[in-house]
Amino acid sequence: MFDDNFPKGFGNRRGNRVELRVMGVSYSQIQSGAYALILAEVGGPMRLPVVVGGMEAQSIAIKLEGITPPRPMTHDLFVSLMQAYNFQLVDAFIYKFEDGIFSSELTFIDSAGKEVQLDARTSDAIAIAMRCNVPIFTTREIINETGFTMESAMDAADADRADDADRADGADKNDSPDTHNRNALIKKLKSLRDALAKAIADEAYEEASRLTREIKDMEARIASMPEDNNTDNNG
Repeated sequence: MFDDNFPKGFGNRRGNRVELRVMGVSYSQIQSGAYALILAEVGGPMRLPVVVGGMEAQSIAIKLEGITPPRPMTHDLFVSLMQAYNFQLVDAFIYKFEDGIFSSELTFIDSAGKEVQLDARTSDAIAIAMRCNVPIFTTREIINETGFTMESAMDAADADRADDADRADGADKNDSPDTHNRNALIKKLKSLRDALAKAIADEAYEEASRLTREIKDMEARIASMPEDNNTDNNG
């Protein structure tokens, strides 16, 4: 929608960034009246679900489907205002995830080349970015913390099921309390991975994101605990 006469390099000014594309919008299976906006890593396997409200979901879906409403929506009006005052949008950047909430900013430049950054709700930032045909970014840290891949979740669940019998056969009645605790966590980790695989199969991407974070925390706890030395001694 805008020309490319803004200074070169603005779009790459933050190095540790991952570009995203809007994959779709689905009804939230966790939060009543809300929707899940699914963002996909460009050139990668990661998926990032973001909870959005009904009005924002409608605005994003209309743009996805290429529908022109009879009267401009709020995001259309915002873009028209930008054009009227000769502001150009550079990108949208999801820069923080904290307490279950994504924080975003929009970067603009004016005709004099001055850069302006405004905080925005992530749903608004994405809806506006889509209308301006500019890229959407996040950080690798946010992708790693909140994102998931369908393949890795399915593979992990299959591996847990295959190893479940081996864990039961290797149980030792003389295990220490630490070993018992570790084995209990491993069993819970298996259940979480099974739940993650099911959430992905059901396209419940918000739940999949929550389970992914819980699995990562569980894996870190298990890694910090002593392993069963009896298993090593038995060859």
